[in-house]
Amino acid sequence: MKPKKKDHTLFRQRFARTLQFIGKRQQREPSLKGTPESIVILARECYGDCILLTPLIGSLRKEYPELSIYIIAFSQIIFNFFTADTNVTAVYHAKRNIKRYYKEILSKEFDLLFNPKDHPSTHFLIQSMLIRARHKVGHFNPDHEGLFDQLITLEPNSHESVKNLSLLSALGSTSRLHCKPYLPPMPVSNETATFLQTLHPGKYIGINISAGHIGGYRTPEQWSRLIQSFPDETFVIFSAPKDLEEKRKLETPHPNVLTSPSTQNIFEVGEIVKTLKLLITPDTSLVHIAACSDTPIIALYRKHLADRTQFGPLSSLQEIIVSSTADVIDIDTNEVTEALRKMLKEC
Repeated sequence: MKPKKKDHTLFRQRFARTLQFIGKRQQREPSLKGTPESIVILARECYGDCILLTPLIGSLRKEYPELSIYIIAFSQIIFNFFTADTNVTAVYHAKRNIKRYYKEILSKEFDLLFNPKDHPSTHFLIQSMLIRARHKVGHFNPDHEGLFDQLITLEPNSHESVKNLSLLSALGSTSRLHCKPYLPPMPVSNETATFLQTLHPGKYIGINISAGHIGGYRTPEQWSRLIQSFPDETFVIFSAPKDLEEKRKLETPHPNVLTSPSTQNIFEVGEIVKTLKLLITPDTSLVHIAACSDTPIIALYRKHLADRTQFGPLSSLQEIIVSSTADVIDIDTNEVTEALRKMLKEC
């Protein structure tokens, strides 16, 4: 696997250098002049990335009420997410409905384009070139030089939300009252609505058993031991659809676990999370869902610095536990138990 990853990285770097050769921007003003009337933002591919982009979108809407905000999505889940966001003017899928994309994006010129990635991404660099904008902003990377009018330089491993919000400073904004992460409102199923009516806010502990990457999963036995260590607490189990069977296996034998419905969208997850006393989760989008309601969190991370620095929790009350290996399964259950005891005293 490692050689393939290395080859892929090398391809992206060579591709970026080719774009630098054929698509170098002419020398322009180092910063945008005047108030922007339109901006195109390229959205990253995962739910967590979406949530961490919302502080920028909400802040842009407050700072520039008349600004037209266009989001370019590269997957259907991201397209659906931002379609529900009332702060966004319109959303476009870069890989589908190409006729609409060409007519309403590629055939026009905008005031501003923002590429939030700080590394060369083939799809993002292609769209950064194809979309016409008076001023293009990205993050500094040697492979980005010459393709943007303005490159933002931040400390290595800066948090993703900070990287996104840095666009405001690049535009000359001095406001520090930035919007917090949020989830756009989406339909709530009857099953979830009924379940929400039974919940008493601040009474439950959430456990998310799913993970977004290899090395993010704990065993059912580890979760069971944790639940059994707190017989006087009531738990709610979260899982991705593919892990629903494991969720049910955890719910059934434990009398202090509520049986909860399978959520239909990320907003439903957020509605349940906001009722919790606290949430325990591996490094997934639930870390950022919790931030939307400032729900206290215990987050489990692999031994990978960027995971917890660039995508760490934003909840005011938080505890980060880092594995000694590349797998959170190697975090001792006693360590999680003690972290939970400590946080229960603080909640």
